[in-house]
Amino acid sequence: MYLSGLDDIDRKIIEILTHNARISYVDLAEQVGLSRVAVKARIQALEESGVIEEYCIIVDPTKIMGRTISTYFDVEVRPECFQQAVDILMNCEEVTKLYHLSGNSRLHVHAVTSSQEENETFINEVLYQLPGLVKLDTSVILKRYKDIIGLKL
Repeated sequence: MYLSGLDDIDRKIIEILTHNARISYVDLAEQVGLSRVAVKARIQALEESGVIEEYCIIVDPTKIMGRTISTYFDVEVRPECFQQAVDILMNCEEVTKLYHLSGNSRLHVHAVTSSQEENETFINEVLYQLPGLVKLDTSVILKRYKDIIGLKL
């Protein structure tokens, strides 16, 4: 099982935080049967061990004000240009996730932009300008049905 080194209380803390990362230490402590100080210490230990890596917002175009475009790109570059392409994409504020895929120097890029025009600018000024670009496939997310972050405990 994933995360086999955790006890039942750690698992319960993670489950609660997964559903409400803004819960107070006092409320969390009541739910797991520990003191506020003990819960805070456990959360800190989970953070230090890398089990809890960061707290973040999920950009879901159906749940936020204004219009956003969430797009996936599959990018292939020549092998000698791969690291340079990674470095460029790592420094783009539009890029929210970047994965190295199996195959010929392939990257999977998630990007979020505020409009179709900004998305087009990102494609033209960043992606099409990547050194050694061989292939670019694009998919725009129309609707999210399921999007799980992290592991099920």
